[in-house]
Amino acid sequence: MVVGESGLGKSTLVNSLFLTDLYPERTIPDAIAKTKQTVKLDASTVEIEERGVKLRLTVVDTPGFGDAIDNSDSFRAIIQYIDEQYERFLKDESGLNRRHIIDNRVHCCFYFVSPFGHGLKPLDIELMKKLHNKVNIVPVIAKSDVLTKKEIQKLKKRILEEINANGIKIYPLPDCDSDEDEDYKEQVKQLKEAVPFAVCGANQLLEVRGKKVRGRFYPWGVVEVENPEHCDFIKLRTMLITHMQDLQEVTQEVHYENYRSERLAKGVPVPKRTTSLPEHEKNAGSEKDRILLEKEAELKRMQDVIAKMQAQIQQQTP
Repeated sequence: MVVGESGLGKSTLVNSLFLTDLYPERTIPDAIAKTKQTVKLDASTVEIEERGVKLRLTVVDTPGFGDAIDNSDSFRAIIQYIDEQYERFLKDESGLNRRHIIDNRVHCCFYFVSPFGHGLKPLDIELMKKLHNKVNIVPVIAKSDVLTKKEIQKLKKRILEEINANGIKIYPLPDCDSDEDEDYKEQVKQLKEAVPFAVCGANQLLEVRGKKVRGRFYPWGVVEVENPEHCDFIKLRTMLITHMQDLQEVTQEVHYENYRSERLAKGVPVPKRTTSLPEHEKNAGSEKDRILLEKEAELKRMQDVIAKMQAQIQQQTP
């Protein structure tokens, strides 16, 4: 999921990451329309390949966030969408056939921060506080090509200070094992130091020194999107692809278990599956009773796992 105010280049960055045009028919609303605009969610599925590994991703954009004069209600659609995916997964997991569950949960949220301010806005802090126990937040400084290297480092430091001061938990990249490859250890170290990632996106191919590159022309030169000296675009893409498995595990073991234990603790019944069952399954009351007893017995164990994982995350968070 990508979240942030309009005009920060969310759609351009997504198109740059996946080398596609996910939003060919999108229209930009004028100022009058923006004052009344509500947050919508656009979900698009893409397939990417990196070093022979194919990934199928669903990208959820949030046009309209932060555009209205009164943004007090702009969180609702985003939080509701995340909860709905957990609810759907819980419903499928509580059914009799759990082998072919489609996982549509949000495993990563790129939160876009404006490069034009002096850190996080109150709106950013408020939404991050509402999201950090539900999803893995990865902060991103948008349109970083408007800043000098010194300004980027200053803004990164300020954002991290404000995140820590407000008790916001962002996604902590996992530590390397001692027997890991040295190149991999160095890569993870560089990724950790790059947070929040300062990125810029571009879909236009330009010719620079005889090579075709994606970038932007300026009077003083060209910004190359995939040049590590110019921005953190490559690092962000590497983080997403190489740590996709860990993002999914943290979602499953921490955020989903938080949601699941809260639901079970409140005693709210899981919605019944509407799929009609064969006659022999309808009569399998004892099997259902056994499953329910297993779920109840599992609740306490899961609460212990959640407490342990949250303690580990707090230790890893700088």
